[in-house]
Amino acid sequence: MEKFDGYARSYEAHHRSSIAASGEDPAYFHDHKLACLARRHLLEGPLLDFGCGVGNLTERFVREPDLGEVHAYDPSVASLSRARERAPGAVFHDDPATLPEGHFRVAVLSGVLHHVPPSDRKDVLAKVRRSLRPGGVIVVFEHNPLNPLTRRAVATCEFDDDAVLLWSWQLRGLLRATGFAGIELDYIVFFPHQLARLRRFEPALRGLPIGAQQMAIAVR
Repeated sequence: MEKFDGYARSYEAHHRSSIAASGEDPAYFHDHKLACLARRHLLEGPLLDFGCGVGNLTERFVREPDLGEVHAYDPSVASLSRARERAPGAVFHDDPATLPEGHFRVAVLSGVLHHVPPSDRKDVLAKVRRSLRPGGVIVVFEHNPLNPLTRRAVATCEFDDDAVLLWSWQLRGLLRATGFAGIELDYIVFFPHQLARLRRFEPALRGLPIGAQQMAIAVR
């Protein structure tokens, strides 16, 4: 994706600027997603980081001792170059056709679908589904359009100028239409840095549609 080639070196700076109101650095959000996966026992390999961008999660996945095999895909050549620097232990793909079929236990899409034209989203999920083994799990992290701070962050982020956010019912419907089953949806990221002492309660709030992010989980 040529657009993100131009942001490969400045991605973190733009992200940091757009989330300034949270009082957190981008690393907090990447680490939070990793913790959410661990809490749901979804850090299992082989794992696919689909739409890995500059490797923010890929870098963390390769450090997990129990994951073993980590693959990552992104259409942006420049972003993949940056991701390779950060996660040399991963196997990288710039063409979804090279992803092994029926191979992965877990596939993660973090902030991917809102950059995909709505008419193409089902095809993207179908590609991911083919790469999963029977019983494999897809995890989709997406912005929650019900959260005003999230909408503000998207509106002020330079590389989100094409973003079309997904409502929870749209995300569930896409997964269902692509053939996934057992669909669950958690809301995550509730409290800014100023209220960090309350974050220990976040797992109990996962059903409240006010979290900054959505985490959808489904099974092939």
